[in-house]
Amino acid sequence: MLRNALGKTFRFVGYTVQYGCIAHCAFEYLGGIVVCSGPSMEPTIQNSDIVFSENLSRHFYCIRKGDIVIVKSPNDPKSNICKRVIGLEGDKVCTSNPSDFVKSHSYVPKGHVWLEGDNLRNSTDSRCYGPVPYGLIRGRICFKIWPLNDFGFLRASPNGHRFLDD
Repeated sequence: MLRNALGKTFRFVGYTVQYGCIAHCAFEYLGGIVVCSGPSMEPTIQNSDIVFSENLSRHFYCIRKGDIVIVKSPNDPKSNICKRVIGLEGDKVCTSNPSDFVKSHSYVPKGHVWLEGDNLRNSTDSRCYGPVPYGLIRGRICFKIWPLNDFGFLRASPNGHRFLDD
C-alpha cells in the first residue's frame, strides 16, 4: 500500500515536472500573452490592452524597424517595457525630442536597437537611456487580443517620419 502511494506520488511529480518544462519552453521560445500598461504606446496600444508576443523573432534576429517589442527595461531589469523599434545597428536615428528646435542624430551601435514609444511626448525610451542591447529583447508583439473591438494586427507607427533612411 505504501509502495503504491509512493509510486503514484512520484508519477504525479514526474508528470508535473515534464509539463512544467513544456510550458516553460513554450513561453520562453514560442510566445505568450502580455498585458501592456502605461501611456507610452498610445494610440497604438492603450493602457491595459492585452497582446500576443511571439519570441522566435528575437532568437533568429528577425526584428525589423517598425516592430513593437517587449524588452527588459534598461532602468529596471525586473520589469518589461513595450516600445517600437526605430533603428537597428548601423542606422542613423534622430536622438532629439520632436519639440527640439535643433535636431541631433546618432548611429545605433553594433548589437543594439533604438526604441521609442508611439506617444513621443509621454514616453521614456532610447531618447532617455540610449541604444538598447539586442539581448534585452524578450519578444515581438504580433497582434492585439483585447479589447475585442481592436482585435487583430497592430497598425503602423503614427511617427513614421522618425524612421530615417540613409
